[in-house]
Amino acid sequence: MAAGLAIAVLLIQASGAEAKPKPTVAQTKARLAKLNDQADKVVDRYNLAGEHWKKARKEYNLLNGRLKDRLTEIDALRQGLVSVAVSNYQTGDLMAWPNLVTQSDPESLLSGLASVDQMSEGQSRTLTEFENATRSLKGQRDKAKGAYDKAIDLFDDLRKQKKDVEKLVGQQERLLRSLNSFNAGNPNSSGIKYTGSASGNARTALQFAFAQVGKPYRYGGTGPGAYDCSGLTQASWRAAGVGIPRTAAEQYNWGASRRVSLNALQPGDLLFAAGLGHVGMYAGGGKMVHAPQTGDVVKVVPLSSYRGIIGAVRP
Repeated sequence: MAAGLAIAVLLIQASGAEAKPKPTVAQTKARLAKLNDQADKVVDRYNLAGEHWKKARKEYNLLNGRLKDRLTEIDALRQGLVSVAVSNYQTGDLMAWPNLVTQSDPESLLSGLASVDQMSEGQSRTLTEFENATRSLKGQRDKAKGAYDKAIDLFDDLRKQKKDVEKLVGQQERLLRSLNSFNAGNPNSSGIKYTGSASGNARTALQFAFAQVGKPYRYGGTGPGAYDCSGLTQASWRAAGVGIPRTAAEQYNWGASRRVSLNALQPGDLLFAAGLGHVGMYAGGGKMVHAPQTGDVVKVVPLSSYRGIIGAVRP
């Protein structure tokens, strides 16, 4: 009886295991798209933290360099005061004082004493001014160091979040590879030629973006072999001589005074998805060029395939 029950349990477990179907390509892609929607926001915040960290480091290094220069000047001034004291002891005052004391003219005696005092007071006053300035500079340096340390903490925290998301996305990548649906791209792709109607710097930006078609999407990628979404738009417009911020959210905020209606798009306009985690570029003719997501490549697609456009900016 017990043996029969055990066999029945095993059969139930086996049938349960068999009943769980293998994910289809569509289900796997849908799962990957969902993960990438989440990852877009985390990666955008990660990139933003990286920008803040670099700016804080630059400010700290600048102030710290100025502080070192000032301390060198102060040290030289201190050495000068020491030299004056040593000189006065060895040859200066020991030789000068008897001469001053034996001056028959009181005015000459007072004048000589005054010149020694003024020299010392002048250097002491300069030293005091340098030390006051240095204290102020130290305060600035310490403030910058605090911002730098805070930025590093944020950067490390977001890097951990990014690592967690990439672990999940990696699982989906393996599924896509097993289904032959993963596109690794070609870092050396020469792309395709842009033949649209854009002109001026918008045309230059699109020519650059089209030349990246076929290169892989990669988190944090800014080229030349791989890009994330905002890395591609930033590099494209930089090639056209226009500097725009690093992340999708920053690019949207930067373009607050440059926003255009979705009914009045022109080639080169930046297109933003809901949540501001993704950005692409309008190519004209109802199409856009963008770096979509992990497991895909820079490509030109119909505008209708873009996920939830909420706004556009004209650089």
